Amino acid sequence: MTSAPPKLSPEMLVPRMGEYLVQKGLISELDLQRALTLQQEAISKGEHALLGQALMDLNLLDRDTLDQVITEQIIQLRSALQSANRNLEQRVRERTADLNDALNRLSELNQMKANFVSNISHELRTPLTHIKGYLELLVSGSLGDVSDEQKHALTVSQRSAGKLEDLIEDLIMFSLASKGELSMKLGSVDIHRLVNLAAKSARRKAEGRGVSVLVESPEAMPFVQADGEKISWVISQLVDNGIKFTPDGGTVTISLEEEGKNLIRIGVSDTGVGIPQNRLKEIFEPFHQLDGSSTRRYGGTGLGLSLVRQIVEAHGSLLDVKSAEGKGATFKFPLLVIRE
Repeated sequence: MTSAPPKLSPEMLVPRMGEYLVQKGLISELDLQRALTLQQEAISKGEHALLGQALMDLNLLDRDTLDQVITEQIIQLRSALQSANRNLEQRVRERTADLNDALNRLSELNQMKANFVSNISHELRTPLTHIKGYLELLVSGSLGDVSDEQKHALTVSQRSAGKLEDLIEDLIMFSLASKGELSMKLGSVDIHRLVNLAAKSARRKAEGRGVSVLVESPEAMPFVQADGEKISWVISQLVDNGIKFTPDGGTVTISLEEEGKNLIRIGVSDTGVGIPQNRLKEIFEPFHQLDGSSTRRYGGTGLGLSLVRQIVEAHGSLLDVKSAEGKGATFKFPLLVIRE
């Protein structure tokens, strides 16, 4: 048979009441021990017993005094709770202020970094233009005859200068994106043609690494609304990235598929080394490499995918990535179809 729940009493809200009564001189330590013993005896018999009742049963305390003591303790507890709440609120305000200060400092640092990158990148442009110009004059023979060996060396220098120019342009684009100044020139884009041009451009580099670049797309595809130059850069960047991380004999595939009547989904997939699931978010951090060691196998600044995502999102789209370590990676994003 289940016993009835104990009747609620104000005394239940008051902890350590016996000590409080002794401190106030209302009972002695001996009185308290007698009352506690009586309380325990009642509990052992299955009876619900409170200390205050035991004190009254022993005629050590009257009801009025007990009620007064309980009221005092409840008031003290309420005051302590209010004080603790005030302290907590103050600490929350202080931590919030500290967090806002830290966020402001971080924003300032990011702005300084973006300005620094922008300034340095623009300063590098001028001497690089001179270098490229004189290399072109030397290769063409405009400044005198050069041997085949010298011409080969100049051609290698031209390729290196081209890579440096691409890096500078990426840095400038990153600085603009960081400052919210990355402008989009949206128009009607032949995405089928753009994808095939990107594949054709990438095949020379891919063949040198033993990687095939394929295009999977219907012949007739509607045009999309996009900034053609920047989307071309995005696709080329994803393809180059796929080539870089795909071993000899692998494949990088660019795909186009219609989703309903209003979207075309662009995909770039590879059969490369893949990305661990727990590190997928890291690939979009600027200047970050998954392999940050001094002996890392793959080069690059770590800016490419960060810029890819920012450009895709500036088109009102979202970049989706799926990958598993050792099983390659796939990047996809949709663009809006333009209907005549």
